[in-house]
Amino acid sequence: MQRLVAGDDAALDALMQRHGRAVHRLLLGLLQDPQDALDLTQETFVRVYQARGRFRSRDRFVPWLFTIATNLARNRIRWRRRHPTVPWEPDPTGPEDPWAGTGRSPDCVEPVHSPSDIVLSRERAEAVRQAVAKLPPELREAVVLCEWEELSQAEAAAILGTTAKAVESRLYRARQILRAELQAWL
Repeated sequence: MQRLVAGDDAALDALMQRHGRAVHRLLLGLLQDPQDALDLTQETFVRVYQARGRFRSRDRFVPWLFTIATNLARNRIRWRRRHPTVPWEPDPTGPEDPWAGTGRSPDCVEPVHSPSDIVLSRERAEAVRQAVAKLPPELREAVVLCEWEELSQAEAAAILGTTAKAVESRLYRARQILRAELQAWL
């Protein structure tokens, strides 16, 4: 980020390579829509470039980046509420993940070997994704940041603009809801 602030525009590519997958994973968890997540991943880095002069070197880059992404996701969720749509034809495959095959994904699938274990694991992962998608946005944000992105409650609080205690409370409520929703899988 220091190179980008100093005027090296090529440094943005390095930032995108290094943090793009994490931003995409975060947005996918918050929005539950692959196309919106991909669009806002790109928009996040556009905003990073536009705000490069306002970045303070004493700040940590990843929380600053995740704050931008989370704010964009919140705006998109508000926009969706005001502009509901019904797709003409659902795309069963969804948009392609540009980072497929690299890194960790929030699919909760642990390595297994037998075909029946793989199917069961995928069904469980889909149930978790659907249950997380049903959470209210403020609870979903806490779960995605703390559980999927493995950030501390303090880091999540900084990104969400709240206190660590509020994040802890949101996580507690989210876990209660998820435990009830996923009772069949426990």
